[in-house]
Amino acid sequence: MDKYLNVALMFVKAFAVGGGICAAAQIVINTTKLTAGRILVLFMLAGAALEALGLYGRLVDFAGAGATVPISGFGCLLARGGIRGAAKGLFYALTGPLSAASAGITAAVVCSFFAALIFKPKSKKN
Repeated sequence: MDKYLNVALMFVKAFAVGGGICAAAQIVINTTKLTAGRILVLFMLAGAALEALGLYGRLVDFAGAGATVPISGFGCLLARGGIRGAAKGLFYALTGPLSAASAGITAAVVCSFFAALIFKPKSKKN
């Protein structure tokens, strides 16, 4: 029974942290005139900055997917790759973020390709 309680607690923590990040984004959307692209960049940079300060890693350890799935988790991933690469040299500091995020980016491109084959894209009418 203890095993199931731990799994339930893991889901609650992931939902609470992921929901908190999404709620913060919704507040930014509702209270500012920032475009969606700028908000995405803001949250990605916030994740990278928090990872550079050593804080986002602790959040990931606590919440798991609740912290890695939002766009701030992608910023954390890029920063982590850059930090690890910088230990090897300048060239690796530039390529580290790309190698760290390559699996996720590849999966997104492949899934988007298959979605484009299956569904008919339509242009948005004003």
